[in-house]
Amino acid sequence: MTWYAALGALEQGLVYGIMVIGVYLTFRILDFPDLTVDGSLPLGAALSAVAITSGINPYLSLIFAAAGGFLAGAVTAILNTKFKILHLLASILTMIALYSINIRIMGGPNIALIGSATIFDPVIKLGVPAHLAGLLIFGGFAVMVMSLVIWFLKTEFGQAVLATGDNPQMIVSLGVNTHFIIIVGVGLSNALVSLSGALIAQNQGAADVGMGIGTIIAGLASVIVGETIFGSSSITRAIIAAILGSTVYRLAIALALGLQWGDFSFSPSDLNLITALLVIGALIAPGIKKKVLAR
Repeated sequence: MTWYAALGALEQGLVYGIMVIGVYLTFRILDFPDLTVDGSLPLGAALSAVAITSGINPYLSLIFAAAGGFLAGAVTAILNTKFKILHLLASILTMIALYSINIRIMGGPNIALIGSATIFDPVIKLGVPAHLAGLLIFGGFAVMVMSLVIWFLKTEFGQAVLATGDNPQMIVSLGVNTHFIIIVGVGLSNALVSLSGALIAQNQGAADVGMGIGTIIAGLASVIVGETIFGSSSITRAIIAAILGSTVYRLAIALALGLQWGDFSFSPSDLNLITALLVIGALIAPGIKKKVLAR
């Protein structure tokens, strides 16, 4: 793996780490399997790209992206809590609807940002090399999001979110409206995913309706890898592990794609296979570790 490949993997790990934190909120904290993220990531990219090409400030476009993601997540949660649709099915329905909505927003399957202003321009104008600007900005956003989520989960409302996922019967007995908690929690999760999508679109110079395919798989893989390697004994540690797990996952993907055994080598089409192997390895590693230590 070359230096630039490693740098690119680290950059992707940080920006997708924001998405991973969103997946962690639903998958681990709310115990809410949510496939909406496969549609909310390109939704954030689409909203940001359209806003930028319409002359709106690139940073302001991130707010539009996050707001759109929140609404998408809220729709999924409302379908589940108010209309009693199974959470998995509700998220699939929203994801399917978002495919058409994203095309409507962009006016086509994709939209280019070539020549348009992005959040990287001010940093590059300061003299920072283009290949390092993304790393600095994504690192800053990852730290900011990580800090805000840790702070949020330690607030009174955040504790209610934790309790809703851990023991909904108990929290209901205390008079907490779990439906509202789930709507806000799933909405916040997808807001982070959409924010990640907006940042990715500005970095890649385009938004595409298919860029969210496999998002949930990559997110879950990163969460599991992070928990396995770095642990999750506390909320703070689990959130940090989510970011680090995303980075390890992207580095592992880059390493696998760069390996070659004789005439055999992995190609980008093998991404799902590599992801599956990483998740399997992360899931069975704790059991193997216990057996080794028990000897």
